[in-house]
Amino acid sequence: MSEDDAKGGKAVAQKKEQVEQVLQVERRDYPELAPTNRPRGQSLEGFDAVYTDIVDYIVRCTHKIWDERDIGLIYTHYTHNCVLYGTLGTIYNREDVVRDTIQRLVSMPERRGMATQVLWRGNDVEGFYTSHLVTGTGRHTQYGHYGQPTGRTFVSRTIADCMIHRNKIYREWVVADVMAIIKQLGLDPHAFAEKLAKASFDKGLLSLDIGENRRLLGQYPPEAEADVSIAHSDIEAYTLRWLHEMFNGRMFGKIKDVYAPTCQYHGPLMKELYGIAAVTHQHLGLIGSIPDAAYSVQHICSNPCEEGGVKVAVRWIMEGHHLGYGILQELGDPTGARLQVMGMTHYHYKDGKIVDEWNVYDELSLLVQVKLAEMARSANLSA
Repeated sequence: MSEDDAKGGKAVAQKKEQVEQVLQVERRDYPELAPTNRPRGQSLEGFDAVYTDIVDYIVRCTHKIWDERDIGLIYTHYTHNCVLYGTLGTIYNREDVVRDTIQRLVSMPERRGMATQVLWRGNDVEGFYTSHLVTGTGRHTQYGHYGQPTGRTFVSRTIADCMIHRNKIYREWVVADVMAIIKQLGLDPHAFAEKLAKASFDKGLLSLDIGENRRLLGQYPPEAEADVSIAHSDIEAYTLRWLHEMFNGRMFGKIKDVYAPTCQYHGPLMKELYGIAAVTHQHLGLIGSIPDAAYSVQHICSNPCEEGGVKVAVRWIMEGHHLGYGILQELGDPTGARLQVMGMTHYHYKDGKIVDEWNVYDELSLLVQVKLAEMARSANLSA
């Protein structure tokens, strides 16, 4: 390459960097995240003209659908055959997404879902992937899927990961901390889980126990090396390696090497904890309830952060059996039920150490799985 070519390539890269100015959530008020006079800061061919970048898109359309009640926007922002994977079930078409949204807004008309951060990857040619952390607040004032209104308020966290192409979401994963809402409303988690499990049982949807999850192959130890093929950067590969070492290798002492001493943990049931000992106990406690669990990362992406450092979003699955005691106290004594945990986590690295972790999974989903397994077992015994 000639010197002129090198200079030209550098100029193009600098120009692209100047053009691709994507918003970040943390330091901005909502009007800045949904601007009215901002020029488009990112190439968005096929997207509505109102959107200036992919963060604006996901924050603004979420606000318009849920807060401004423009529910019909779903018709132009989701494909007809979209699939929405949730911890309590899967939706397979756009019309059911519309119906589900209406039902949730009927029960919680004062609900507000505030963007906490949006991490993303992609472009308008191949498509975008966004990981949207939301802090939800509201009050239970209407009869609906939570039963008679309690008048109580709640705060909970949700992470929604979306795959988007030309203005339409075609695949979405939503992990909402429903157990946090249930407890704050003063409802009985066991009665609520029993109701959900019975609905599945009556449809013939029984829990499936497939035996070993291949964290171990026969009598061999766990794989020593993590699969980092889905990583796009060194920090993502590093994250995949220590997650594998910790969760699959059970090396929880790794936490002291990865986290800053002043780290903060934002967890399920709106836990706000501090320090390495607290983080260690939370992750050890989850494995304690599912001691044969295999941990698998499904997706990872990252962005440099205006606050300094890098933020990394991870979508993961944990599979195993309820064979022990841990932090999932509502599950009670070990039942042997097969459990699957779908979770999402955002990490904030500064100076090479994690200073914040936002971890979302739903304990209610696990309780429903235990109840469903009990129903299936009872049906087999009485058959």
